[in-house]
Amino acid sequence: MGTMGTYSPYSYVDESGKLTGYDLEVLRKVEVVDPSLHFEFIAGPWDSLFVGLDSDKFQLIANQITSTEEREEKYYLTENSYYICVDQLIVKAGRKDIASFEDLVGKKLGLTVGDGHNQVAEKWNEENGNSLTINYYEEDITTILQEIENGRIDATVNDPAVAESKAETQGLEVEAAGEWLSQSPTHFIFKQDEKGKELRDKIDAALTKLQDGGELSKLSEEWFGADYTR
Repeated sequence: MGTMGTYSPYSYVDESGKLTGYDLEVLRKVEVVDPSLHFEFIAGPWDSLFVGLDSDKFQLIANQITSTEEREEKYYLTENSYYICVDQLIVKAGRKDIASFEDLVGKKLGLTVGDGHNQVAEKWNEENGNSLTINYYEEDITTILQEIENGRIDATVNDPAVAESKAETQGLEVEAAGEWLSQSPTHFIFKQDEKGKELRDKIDAALTKLQDGGELSKLSEEWFGADYTR
């Protein structure tokens, strides 16, 4: 299973060197439900994950991934979601002048190439005369948050839980701003072939049992203090 390992609290390396995070712990529960499944977690940069899936380095990806038209055309996604992902603006801590995309006109927005969080910003920009200045980064969210703290860009769009985790663990002065921009279900992603479909169907069956038994809700409560699974 491919994952970034730098996207806390969903995928990261803990103090003991173990790959963990909410997404990975969901799969560890899937292993318990279906003992025929065993996952080896392999960390890599964001831009390598889909390449690894295409080349059979991985059989699935778990990294808080939401559905896009391109992904649905090229890959299999679990029919069951295991978390509802939130989009919100992230700014330097203490800034009060940015709470919406309108406030970003004339400023700089930073996004990661190929990230699902980009959709809400890109859609708004297209519908509003491409009035936003968007800087795209190959690096992950950590680099973008550092750019925000250093004043090189003004904001990004991401999950507020990620920003909160990064701010706490890396001492970054960033925070969520404004209202939620959108919310989307997250999925595990598989290669679109016979083996990919078989694995997706097994994981979907296990997720159904975890949802019906309340285990997913309980896990979300443990990690986030609230149920973000429905």
